Amino acid sequence: MHKTPAEAAVFVREFCQGRTFPPVVEIGLAPSFVALQTVRDVLGKQSRIQWGAQNLYWEDEGAFTGEVSAPMLSNLGCRFVIVGHSERRRIFMESDDLINKKVKAALEHGLEPILCVGETLAERDGGQTQSTIKTQIMNGLAGIAPDKMTSLTIAYEPVWAIGTGRSASVEQAEEAHAFIREILKTGWHTPHEMVRVLYGGSMSPSNAGELFRSPEINGGLIGKACLNPDSFAKICGLASESHA
Repeated sequence: MHKTPAEAAVFVREFCQGRTFPPVVEIGLAPSFVALQTVRDVLGKQSRIQWGAQNLYWEDEGAFTGEVSAPMLSNLGCRFVIVGHSERRRIFMESDDLINKKVKAALEHGLEPILCVGETLAERDGGQTQSTIKTQIMNGLAGIAPDKMTSLTIAYEPVWAIGTGRSASVEQAEEAHAFIREILKTGWHTPHEMVRVLYGGSMSPSNAGELFRSPEINGGLIGKACLNPDSFAKICGLASESHA
């Protein structure tokens, strides 16, 4: 919950000014609902930068005051939507079943869901990292056909590393990402290369390069470090270098 529409417009102009990134690197911005149209308009139709939403509701329309539906987001030109972010799970008590409805709604209307999964510090210390991730994926993707998996992205966000400045080590991230791919291969017969798995947990210019160099990590779901255009551009540049 950062940046008014006016502030988002300034961010996009500063981020794009004088910067180019190779086609191999995909960049997406997920502003608040009220800034989506502003970001779209400032980027323009020819921009390679995508835009998407931070959340959605699973019904198309109805008496759900305050909610935003997949058709609304699709009409704005959104490419993707973040689903099941740890803050939605923790603060707003979103269950796996509810998140599953959101994933299905996104896919039904041509949006690419970015499904967030990850363990708390207590779960990691209790040896429950894998069981937590598996439960979140199996329940969150229940009923999703294998041929839909190419439209899906998984973001591994260790809850204990979000906004704390404490990032998972490359080894910890690789282990979790490899486990996620194994779940998808077993449950949906999805080959390694078919689904992107992003890392989201205090990624910053100081650690992004090392994380991006791992073959298990396909990109980042950036939080605090993306609020400054120069910081975000640095991370995008490191992604470019890792694919050079």
